[in-house]
Amino acid sequence: MPESKKRKKVTPNGNQPRPAATPAASPRWWAPTMVTLMVLGLVFVVLTYLTKGNLPVPSLGNWNLAIGFGVMIVGFFMTLRWR
Repeated sequence: MPESKKRKKVTPNGNQPRPAATPAASPRWWAPTMVTLMVLGLVFVVLTYLTKGNLPVPSLGNWNLAIGFGVMIVGFFMTLRWR
C-alpha cells in the first residue's frame, strides 16, 4: 500500500514555522573561570572560619564570609549559562 504524502505545517497566518535556533557553545574560558570562582570562594570561606575572621582580609572581619559566598554564587550562576 503506498504511503500518503507528508504535509508541511502551516501557521494560521500562512507562514511556515522557523526551526528552533540552537544555543551557541560557551567560550573555552567559561568552564575554567566558573570552577575557579567556586573553588576560590570556598577557600575564602574556609580560611575565614579557620582563622575566626582574621584572614584573608583582617579589617573586614566576618564580611569575609559574605565575599566568599558572593564569589561562589557568581560561579554557580555561571553554571546556569554554560553550554
